[in-house]
Amino acid sequence: MTAKSAAAAARSTVYGYPRQGRGRELKKAIEGYWKGRVDADALRATATELRRANWRHLTDAGIHEVPTGDFSYYDHVLDTSVMVGAIPERHRAAVELDALDGYFAMARGTQDVAPLEMTKWFDTNYHYLVPELAPDTVFTADSTKQVAELREALALGLNPRPVLVGPVTYLLLAKPAPGVPADFDPLTLLDRLLPVYAEVLADLRAAGAEWAQLDEPALVQDRTPAELNAAARAYRDLGGVTDRPKLLVASYFDRLGDALPVLAKAPVEGLALDFTESAAANLDALAAVGGLPGKRLVAGVVNGRNVWVNDLTKSLATLGTLLGLADRVDVAGSCSLLHVPLDAAAEREIEPQILRWLAFARQKTSEIVTLAKGLAQGTDTIAAELAANRADLASRAGSSLTRDPAVRARAATVTDADARRAQPYAERSVAQRAHLGLPSLPTTAIGSFPQTAELRTARADLRARRIDTAGYEERIRAEIQEVIAFQEKTGLDVLVHGEPERNDMVQYFAEQLTGYLATQHGWVQSYGTRYVRPPILAGDISRPEPMTVRWTTYAQSLTSRPVKGMLTGPVTMLAWSFVRDDQPLGDTARQVALALRDEVNDLEAAGTSVVQVDEPALRETLPLRAADRAAYLAWATESFRLTTAGVRPDTQIHTHMCYAEFGDIVQAIDDLDADVISLEAARSHMQVARELAGHGYPREAGPGVYDIHSPRVPSADEAAALLRKGLEAIPAERLWVNPDCGLKTRGWPETRASLDNLVAAARTVRTELAGS
Repeated sequence: MTAKSAAAAARSTVYGYPRQGRGRELKKAIEGYWKGRVDADALRATATELRRANWRHLTDAGIHEVPTGDFSYYDHVLDTSVMVGAIPERHRAAVELDALDGYFAMARGTQDVAPLEMTKWFDTNYHYLVPELAPDTVFTADSTKQVAELREALALGLNPRPVLVGPVTYLLLAKPAPGVPADFDPLTLLDRLLPVYAEVLADLRAAGAEWAQLDEPALVQDRTPAELNAAARAYRDLGGVTDRPKLLVASYFDRLGDALPVLAKAPVEGLALDFTESAAANLDALAAVGGLPGKRLVAGVVNGRNVWVNDLTKSLATLGTLLGLADRVDVAGSCSLLHVPLDAAAEREIEPQILRWLAFARQKTSEIVTLAKGLAQGTDTIAAELAANRADLASRAGSSLTRDPAVRARAATVTDADARRAQPYAERSVAQRAHLGLPSLPTTAIGSFPQTAELRTARADLRARRIDTAGYEERIRAEIQEVIAFQEKTGLDVLVHGEPERNDMVQYFAEQLTGYLATQHGWVQSYGTRYVRPPILAGDISRPEPMTVRWTTYAQSLTSRPVKGMLTGPVTMLAWSFVRDDQPLGDTARQVALALRDEVNDLEAAGTSVVQVDEPALRETLPLRAADRAAYLAWATESFRLTTAGVRPDTQIHTHMCYAEFGDIVQAIDDLDADVISLEAARSHMQVARELAGHGYPREAGPGVYDIHSPRVPSADEAAALLRKGLEAIPAERLWVNPDCGLKTRGWPETRASLDNLVAAARTVRTELAGS
């Protein structure tokens, strides 16, 4: 096919779409089902309508080929585990009794059975459920969900393409099941898994699928020759299956590198590649291997992870370069649109001039359609769209919102000394122990306490002016009093104020910093039914006035025990926002760090002796390629130290991280120079404690003993067992006892019971240590 005919054939598609609905109907239906207010049929009816609404919007917007199978009640990797029959033994009885309840038991656990481990999906803030596999795992095909959703779309007269997590990525994301040696490699199960995928593909073909998409984002990471050989074998075998749809293998989030020639040579009918700025090397690499003669190329030129309007002219130039490198070039987003909010048009409180700069899922869909039309029919057919796009880009580039000379001048004067504590940890720890007077194995909570319906109602009432500020603040004071009183009664050593005034750990601060935009409806799925509204970092950052001092000092006035000041760190402020793309991330991080440094210093001046600066996103923002990591970690760790380095030696600096793979960043954790770090450890069975010990981490650590992402209440014996396992790696004088994460999503009954058990476990182990 010539470049001209390839352009004429260009069509539009997406890899996936936000699941929740305009009013987060899916979240409400699922949580209603968990509480017994919604039955299974009603839940399924809501899900069906949401899928159909998405497909209708996509087709009405001009998308030629819609995805199916990307919709999920909780997580698409968990859906894949169900599809291939990889059900943990402890969950089999629940799944056999009721498939839907068993599915949620795997995701959330029950009082008697622990859930699957949860961690971040590559370098996004989406969390997936980690498959548990063993040498004796037997895979069995269950294509029910995929086939049903395909048939739904076909019945509506649509052109659907089922989307599956690819077999290589699935195995690379998996971990050894509990009790299996840690050196077991799930990828050794590939030959056992491939026939199951072949069976699912055959079922999809029989149900009417012309194409099927197999997502292999794990191949954009550094891969060994053995892993690349496994990918080659997988697609040689699946490509050789006769009774199957045409195969589109998709990668995204970064450049493919050595995996690109492997996939280009595979006997599949198409590749979907990321051609946004972070993966621009894919274009040169594709040309270097001779392109994809006789194959379909789906070009991801619209960034599926940010909220800024696309530069249509630039994208058209990229698409034009790709013509001639494939038999057919189609247009798509760089990845699933799951990672952006649904519709910027719903935002009524953002200035119209600024709203022009933004593109959520619906707007990105329009950009994809426009680009496909321009590629197929010529730029004259989209001249009006191109002119409007140029005006939008110029509006943003010339806006005074994006540049504050005072902020830039301050950032330019920062020196290395500004990002270093004046005393080494060995000296600081002595001063802190004398000042705080804590027992061995000190206990604490991470930060937030349950955000009750009453608190959410009070916040909504304040926004709607049904109550005044004085009435709202009285409610907050009462909640803080309850939280402090409970912690004192339970026996926690270092207290928190519970954060009742905070809507979200990033949004709360973003709303008080210059340069940020807040949305009203910009919800994005983090995990399960947990949705967040990431703020938009649009301009230079400064702190007009203190943000947390008032409520922290009020909480401290209620108790003689230390109350932690609670802040969100600069890397997480970036990672959990939609960050500006018009300057280096390190420059933005430094601006945020300086604003937070002012807050830390004000907390200390107000009498706060312990300050926690949370950085749960440090690992998730780690570049997927090792070659890119040193530069990132340099500015990331510097920004944390710049935030925290201005305090006295007897002020104890904590940080917190959760639900990520920490082994790759242990040195970076050390480089933060925090006095205490708390980390998720309950679901991963204290793996992080062993990783810290292996590195020789010299400071204090609190590997969590209570998994807060599950409704189950761990017993005191269970928490004590985890604590003893932590002591195998971290000496008692440096070990803290805490939950995995904040308690915002939990209810008060389970919170009370779990923290009571946590404190009881700490007392038991202290007694054991005293008697040894």
